[in-house]
Amino acid sequence: MAMRMTPATVKVLQALMKAPDAQHYGYALMRATGLKSGSLYPILERLERTGWVDSQWEEIDDRQEGRPPRRYYQMTTLGQQGACTVIREFLAQFGVSGAGAQPRPSWGTAP
Repeated sequence: MAMRMTPATVKVLQALMKAPDAQHYGYALMRATGLKSGSLYPILERLERTGWVDSQWEEIDDRQEGRPPRRYYQMTTLGQQGACTVIREFLAQFGVSGAGAQPRPSWGTAP
């Protein structure tokens, strides 16, 4: 299944790929990407439908923890492979190269 790759989607993939085997929750991803929930969660849903991300709710007693349960997102093997390719191609499109390269803040505008 092909997925639309936008600058915001690439930001989410980059954040997930900083620790691809870890479980990430929404608020931490919002802080890492600068995206608001109305942008982040639809992207995570698309990544999950595509098979690039799995998610699960944590099992906690929300009264004891003092917060609601978190939904954790984790990259799949397919997602890790696809993300490497997508991030590399996206950065190359904007003239950014190198394994540790970070995207320019002005995504969407040609250099």
